[in-house]
Amino acid sequence: MSSPVEPFTSAASPVESVDRALLVLEALARGGSAGLGLADLATAVGINKTTVHRTLAALRHRGFATQAPSGNYVLGPAATRLADDYFSDENLPVLLHPALVALSGATDELVHLGVLSGTHVVYLDKVEPERSVRVWSAVGRRSPAVTTALGRALLAFRGTDRAMLGAYVGTAGGQGVDQDHVWSELVRARTRGWATEEQENEVGISCVAVPLMRSGSAVAAVSVTAPADRMTADRIGWLNDRMRSVLPPLLPDGMSLGAPEGS
Repeated sequence: MSSPVEPFTSAASPVESVDRALLVLEALARGGSAGLGLADLATAVGINKTTVHRTLAALRHRGFATQAPSGNYVLGPAATRLADDYFSDENLPVLLHPALVALSGATDELVHLGVLSGTHVVYLDKVEPERSVRVWSAVGRRSPAVTTALGRALLAFRGTDRAMLGAYVGTAGGQGVDQDHVWSELVRARTRGWATEEQENEVGISCVAVPLMRSGSAVAAVSVTAPADRMTADRIGWLNDRMRSVLPPLLPDGMSLGAPEGS
C-alpha cells in the first residue's frame, strides 16, 4: 500500500467540484509513479471515498488520471502534458524574455536563449546590450551544439555520454571539432554548473552558458556572448555569478539553473 499523503487544507472554494478535482490532481502528483489507492487518496484530500471516486471518473474521462495495473490511481497523460505544453519551445521565449532582459542589463552584454533540436542548438531569443556586439546570430538560426556554450550546457545536463557524443561531433562537419576536447568541456561543465566556448562557433567571439532545468534535465540554456578579448577568466567567473544571481528569481515555477555536480 502507498504511504498516505498529508491531508490538504484550503479556504472555501467558489466552485467545490473544481476544487475537489484540483486537490485530487495535487495528491496524485505527490503520489508519483506508484500512485495512490482510493482510501489513501480520500485521506489525502479529506473527502469521502464515494466523492473522490466520482471525481476520479471525471478526471479519467479527460485523461487527467488513470488507473495502474496495481489498482492505484496515477496522473494521466493529459495532466503531465500541461507542463510540457507550458514549457514548449514556442512558449519559452515569452516566459523567459524578462529574465534575458534583466541579465543583459546586469552584464551589458548580448544574451541568448537556446534549445536542442537534434544535434544542433536553435536560438529562440536574444537581447542586445546598449553597446553593439557584432555577432552573427539570429532568432531561429541553428548551430552545431558541440561548438556552442549553449549546446554544451544542454548536453552536459542531459546525460550525454562519450558514446553519444560522436553523432554531435559528426554534425559539426568541417569545423575541425576535436571530440576529446568537447568531452572534456562537458565534464568541466557538469563540475562547474556552466559551459564555455572560446571562438569555436565564431572567430573573435566567446560565450558562457548555464542550463535551465526542469524535472532533472536541461530543457534550455542561457548564454552571455562577448568579444573574446573581454572574456578573461575573471570576467567569465563574474558573468557566471551574475547569471546565478539575476536569473533564478525570474524563472517560471518548475524551472531552475543547473547546479554544479555534487552540490
